[in-house]
Amino acid sequence: MSSHGSSTPTVAIIGGGQLARMMAQSAVALGVPLRLLAEADGVSAAQVVPDTLVGDYRDLDTLRKVTDGCAVVTFDHEHVPTEHLHALADDGHACRPGPEALVHAQDKAVMRERLTALDVPCPRHAVVEDAEAVERFAASVGGFPVVLKTTRGGYDGKGVWVVGSAEESADAFATAEATGVRILAEEKVDFRRELSALVARSPSGQVAAYPVVESVQRDGICWEVVAPAPDLAAGLAVEAQQIAMKVAGELGVTGILAVELFETQDGRVLVNELAMRPHNTGHWSMDGAVTGQFENHLRAVLDLPLGSPDARAPWTVMVNILGGDDARLAGDLYAGYPHALARDPRLKVHLYGKSVKPGRKVGHVTAYGDDLEEVRERALHAAAWFRGDLGEESE
Repeated sequence: MSSHGSSTPTVAIIGGGQLARMMAQSAVALGVPLRLLAEADGVSAAQVVPDTLVGDYRDLDTLRKVTDGCAVVTFDHEHVPTEHLHALADDGHACRPGPEALVHAQDKAVMRERLTALDVPCPRHAVVEDAEAVERFAASVGGFPVVLKTTRGGYDGKGVWVVGSAEESADAFATAEATGVRILAEEKVDFRRELSALVARSPSGQVAAYPVVESVQRDGICWEVVAPAPDLAAGLAVEAQQIAMKVAGELGVTGILAVELFETQDGRVLVNELAMRPHNTGHWSMDGAVTGQFENHLRAVLDLPLGSPDARAPWTVMVNILGGDDARLAGDLYAGYPHALARDPRLKVHLYGKSVKPGRKVGHVTAYGDDLEEVRERALHAAAWFRGDLGEESE
């Protein structure tokens, strides 16, 4: 029998990955019970949430079973079918974010159309049906290369192709035909770097905007995040935060919204992607901000007053621990602790309880302090050590 007060609502989380696992840490601190729908036994979040059901998030009966008695439903990923979310809302569950908002994170074509209507700056784009349409689109934006994306289902570089000719679009259209999605063509933006503007928004409209960060990608996967983005013009930082707040408000987002942006060579920002859940580019905030993104996500979905998103230190650097090819730790990440923690007593390490596979996100490290180069070196060294590869920490 749980001892939490009878007025304390239970939050259902759909998806058992590391985002749900880290949400659980904040839920423990807040005394908020969770119920989890995990995709398999023993996945990351299922290891730490006692009230776990295993099932398929694409099955409405399973969703109804896991949400029964829960006041609020939130998500570890964006892949729950939109029509199922409408059904849960019709059942009386508060889906946060709701289906009307979430569709913009689920379908890139819908997102581009809506953002363009809101005068939010985006790369030039068009939905394309075939190679000839790709050829026409490329001509309209000054030629190849162009970027092709599946409108639904892509993540971490999957479902994205950079093509140098119409002929090279064959793989994209084959994928679209096999999965029943459309293809969105976008101009290949000449960008200086990638930024992320993260905000939390509650149903009552309160918004907390985190410092704009720089994210470094490798092979389509987030590698490193620096908060705040170094050498970012104050006006551009404010513009990025205002874009995120505008999108959150206009789309009715509840919870965390991450707006991934390109900073162009000519000093503009363009929206690349949206995520309506805690996001990799916000992991730095767990240790580096007064209120981390996972706590503010829970506060937001429960319509509690939001916490301060201010940074605790001048600089915070988060580096993902990706599974490496090197077998030095033989998948035993725990064996990395003695060196990493002895070398840097101020280091923060988060491991996700996942088996180590090459390229897989299995944890992250965070360092913060007054000197960016020193903070960055500490974070990169630690991540490289856990990865079993110390050749890259001094880049």
